Amino acid sequence: MIIPAIDLIEGEVVRLYQGDYEKKTQYDFAPVEVVNRYAEAGATWLHIVDLTGAKDPQRRQLNLIGQMVATKRMQFQAGGGIRSEADVEALLEAGVSRVVIGSLAVKQPQLVKSWIARYSAEAIVLALDINISADGRKCLATHGWQQDSGVELAPLLDDFLAAGARHVLCTDIACDGTLQGPNQALYVQMKQDFPAIVWQASGGTGSLQHLTELRGTGVDSVILGRALLEGRFTLDEAIALWEKN
Repeated sequence: MIIPAIDLIEGEVVRLYQGDYEKKTQYDFAPVEVVNRYAEAGATWLHIVDLTGAKDPQRRQLNLIGQMVATKRMQFQAGGGIRSEADVEALLEAGVSRVVIGSLAVKQPQLVKSWIARYSAEAIVLALDINISADGRKCLATHGWQQDSGVELAPLLDDFLAAGARHVLCTDIACDGTLQGPNQALYVQMKQDFPAIVWQASGGTGSLQHLTELRGTGVDSVILGRALLEGRFTLDEAIALWEKN
């Protein structure tokens, strides 16, 4: 499945380069207009990152997210700085189908596992952002990629799988925002090692050829952000390619 993404700061559509707020690109699109445009192109899900809420949960853009959900044009998954159960409940009450949880899954896995038990595995997406070292260790980054947790990907996945987790959005930080191509080898290995997980690949996709390469890895979905906003290809083209054969 192709899942277009939209990042929001103060109601504006933006993209960050490798998670850096100082390297922000703002786009002249209204969020609800983007929802409608992507729905008309055939998208059935939208990935929302609330970057304002990630910095300050008290300023989470719930009204805007609610307006986007109210279009009823597709289903939504949303995240950005989820720190408490109240954050999870607020997004679910706003109408999103899945809440995306990143740093907290690494720092407080027992808490997040309790939410999987309470709200179901279908309501939670683990957003796991990794730095790959020269010797191949896949360590998870937290706090908007500013900190290396020292926690490795595979043991964490084993732990969450035992708790019933199902959806994982995995980003190789080195690829994100570059449009230079995704880490194919990473997704091949992850799909092979953890076939029960529904994998969402994110980061680096800048062409239809990159999508073709990702399709060959066996990942279940691809998150597309900057490439669509900058017109590298259309969402219609991406969906047609992904659904081919």
